[in-house]
Amino acid sequence: MRTYSQDPRVLLSVLWIFVVLNFFARDIHELGRPGMLEQMMSGTIDGVQITEALMLFGGVMIEIPILMTVLPLLLPQRINRWANAGASLLSMGMIIAMNLNPDLDNIFFMSIQLVALVAISRVAWLWPGNQIAKAST
Repeated sequence: MRTYSQDPRVLLSVLWIFVVLNFFARDIHELGRPGMLEQMMSGTIDGVQITEALMLFGGVMIEIPILMTVLPLLLPQRINRWANAGASLLSMGMIIAMNLNPDLDNIFFMSIQLVALVAISRVAWLWPGNQIAKAST
């Protein structure tokens, strides 16, 4: 993981893109599950009624990782550290909460996302505070 030593901002952004792509890959993959399209059309998935409030909550929860694809490139280092740590912990909690009874493919995608989110937290917290000053001199 020495490739990010020049600019952790880029690595953080790429890791968040990786997490978002895995959300989409998992969702697309679920469409192939027998009965999933019928459940979606009925408005009840795995016994859960899909309401407007639930759709809004889901939209907000996916928007956090999407937003984090850009914020590491824009935020100052100190705020960046906290934003990445907070967003990664929130995303980990969301992934676990949404997969309380996962099947094998959900375990697969969940594991990949959790490893990436741990890597995000690690990169953010190990990012030296004076690295930007050294790079500009």
